[in-house]
Amino acid sequence: MARIKPQTLLLQSKKKKGPSRISFATIILYTLVIGLILLSLVATFRRWSRRSAEEKGYGLKNIEVQSSEKDSKKYDLPGYAVLSTSKGDITVELSKDTAPGIVDKFLDLCQKGGFKSMPFQQVIKNYLIRASNSQGAGTAESLMSEGKLRTQLVPRSKHEAFMLGTSKRRQDDKSFELIITTASLHDFADKLIMFGRVVEGENIIKEIEGMETDEHYRPNSPISILTVTLKHEI
Repeated sequence: MARIKPQTLLLQSKKKKGPSRISFATIILYTLVIGLILLSLVATFRRWSRRSAEEKGYGLKNIEVQSSEKDSKKYDLPGYAVLSTSKGDITVELSKDTAPGIVDKFLDLCQKGGFKSMPFQQVIKNYLIRASNSQGAGTAESLMSEGKLRTQLVPRSKHEAFMLGTSKRRQDDKSFELIITTASLHDFADKLIMFGRVVEGENIIKEIEGMETDEHYRPNSPISILTVTLKHEI
């Protein structure tokens, strides 16, 4: 058996005990893996942050949309009403901003046919005409007597001619009054709510105003509102 030289044994011992070297390719591979892991974590964080921001923004957007939809509904309501009478048509522009509650009530009654065949109960020359389903003198005659008294006392602001209003006394389906002024009236803010102005049909109002009446200002010949048609534009 051949003997191994001492130098050879020493070299073999160093090779076994020394640490193994990591190749350059392995270092590159580990670096790439660590880089990919870091990029993945960064991308995940960005995606999570973006989603959180979008959810918050979506909530605000929903609030804005709901608010705008609510506002738009207000202005999507019909802005005009055509009162078809026995004498002809009277077109009124509704005051949706100044009297929204009364306009809503008026529109609701129109859709229910609340003004169909409503008679003009009183015609007071150079003052107003009044249509109502209720019998009796109603608001018009009392307004006229109060108006004379107020004129004698202190000059006050006035309602313009050819304005559409109603009484403040009662606002139910059976007693809703329609009052159209035919001249400037002294302020009756405590009695009347004006919610529209006549834009077409002043000649029809004048024709109604010229009708003969009895001592209670009731027309001698029957005249009424046949139908009311709602419109967005004229």
